[in-house]
Amino acid sequence: MSGDKARVDFNAPEDLVEEADAVADLLDTSRTNLLIDALRQQLDEIANDESFRRRLKEAYYEDRLGFETVEMVLGREEATRLRLLRESLDREPPVPDTAEIDPPSESEFYDGEIAEWTPDEQSDDEESQFA
Repeated sequence: MSGDKARVDFNAPEDLVEEADAVADLLDTSRTNLLIDALRQQLDEIANDESFRRRLKEAYYEDRLGFETVEMVLGREEATRLRLLRESLDREPPVPDTAEIDPPSESEFYDGEIAEWTPDEQSDDEESQFA
C-alpha cells in the first residue's frame, strides 16, 4: 500500500457525520482514521465476496479492467493466476507449418507390406510379476 495520500471531499448526511464524530471521540481517534478504517474494512469484505470476485474477473477477461486494478483488489498472486488463465484463453491452438515439409505421396505412404506386431517371449521374471 502506497504511503501517498489523496484528499477526498464528499457530502454525507449530517446525522451520520455526528455519529462518526461521537464514535471517533469515544475511540480516541480522528474522524479521518475512523473513515479510513471503515472504508478499508468495507473494501476487504467486498473483495472477499464471491459475487463481486466473479464480476471483477469477467470485467478483466472482457478487457474492461486492467491487470493493475485486479492486482490492487485481489493481490499479486491471484491477479497473476488470472492473467495466465486469460493468456491461455486468448491463445489460438498452434497450427503446424507444413510449408517446409515434403510429405510422401499416398502411394509411397501406403505402399508395401503392413508390419504385424508379435509379442516377444516373456522372461521368467516378467511372468512371475503377473502371476
